[in-house]
Amino acid sequence: MKLAPPDSSPREFLRLVADPLRWHLVQELARSDRRVNELMATSTKPQNLVSYHLRELRAAGLVSVRRSSADGRDSYYRVDLHRCGQLLSAAGAALHPGLRLEIPPERTPRPSGRAPRVLFVCTGNSARSQMAEALLQEMSDQTVEARSAGSHPKELHPNAVRVLAERGIDISGRSTKPLRRFSRSHFDHIITLCDRVREVCPEFPGDPVLAHWSIPDPALEGDTRASGSRSSAIASAVSWTACRKSP
Repeated sequence: MKLAPPDSSPREFLRLVADPLRWHLVQELARSDRRVNELMATSTKPQNLVSYHLRELRAAGLVSVRRSSADGRDSYYRVDLHRCGQLLSAAGAALHPGLRLEIPPERTPRPSGRAPRVLFVCTGNSARSQMAEALLQEMSDQTVEARSAGSHPKELHPNAVRVLAERGIDISGRSTKPLRRFSRSHFDHIITLCDRVREVCPEFPGDPVLAHWSIPDPALEGDTRASGSRSSAIASAVSWTACRKSP
């Protein structure tokens, strides 16, 4: 179904997110990509109502949806945090120039005490999770202890190496790692990047916070220009998402 062009006016943005259920949906999607049944469970609302409000958010360009690579009959919804930030800033400025909100820089100040530990998981640990690990390490100035692993590790994908090298990050010497290596390790956050691995990801000790980012696998394109373009797009998406959703 083709959606109408989004209305980017501050008043329309505020009208949309002022609805309690839409606000709840945006909050949930800011934490993790979700399926409709999961959003129904957290909101205790029926499917027709949740789906209606998701469509309203999609029409405004605040939420997108993609088919699950694990089960093509299901879909994952995700929020566009960058667009939400822009519209929220514009809403403040529309009321008064002095109320324009500034989106914080990507780098965060070095925290005191123990560094939070984050594990990124995908199937092959060849592209998505490797990029997420390296980008979070770089953006946090090493204040976050990021790791990555795969349920069925493959060789490191050359396009992942190339795309990060263009951003000044060298992962050429890194190896891929099996998920079982970390089965007894304690993490604060476990983030799955692959729809398939989300279904088989084991439980980890210490009750970590779980989140899912439904990201397509660039390695499926092979060592091609399309794969390189997808890797670049994923690097951009992961860098923004890691900054906004991770500790």
